[in-house]
Amino acid sequence: MTRNVGGIDRILRIVIGLVLVALAATGTVGVWGWIGVVPLATGLIGWCPPYAIFGINTCKTPSE
Repeated sequence: MTRNVGGIDRILRIVIGLVLVALAATGTVGVWGWIGVVPLATGLIGWCPPYAIFGINTCKTPSE
């Protein structure tokens, strides 16, 4: 699996994911906040399935 999420993209995904999960855990935004697990996971892993399908790569240097 080749990384296709890099730098700022990863940081934004992790921050947004953490915020959404925290809001869902405190009951502020309800159940829909748990969707934050998706950007959090893709940010931590560094690979996004839709990016792979559409050929998008935000990494400066692709690595495996």
